[in-house]
Amino acid sequence: MTHPLFHPDAEEISLPAILTALGDETRLNIIAILARNGERAMTCGQFLELGSKTALSYHVAKLREAGVINVRPDGTKRLLTLRRVDLEGRFPGFLDSIIASANTIPLRENPIMANTPDPAGETEWT
Repeated sequence: MTHPLFHPDAEEISLPAILTALGDETRLNIIAILARNGERAMTCGQFLELGSKTALSYHVAKLREAGVINVRPDGTKRLLTLRRVDLEGRFPGFLDSIIASANTIPLRENPIMANTPDPAGETEWT
């Protein structure tokens, strides 16, 4: 039995939790990549250039628990999107400022393209 992933309600999103979650370069890169991808959801497999599956699972969970991203199960995959509307409602202009700053951080490797195919055998991530 799969348990639903915890996402704080919009009114429960706190600035200290967001700042803690965004205090990591990998998580900032995830946010920047999601922002560049627009409103389209991305799978966890599209972030593998940023680290191992285990490390990315940890980073995605931190962003989700802080209310920065939404993670939606889709079969064996997890689809990630920014919680842009919720964050803008709670802290107007904050997300755009973070994204602008994150875009100045060079990716560790080549930029990840939104149409990168998922690796075979991708399993559920948090």
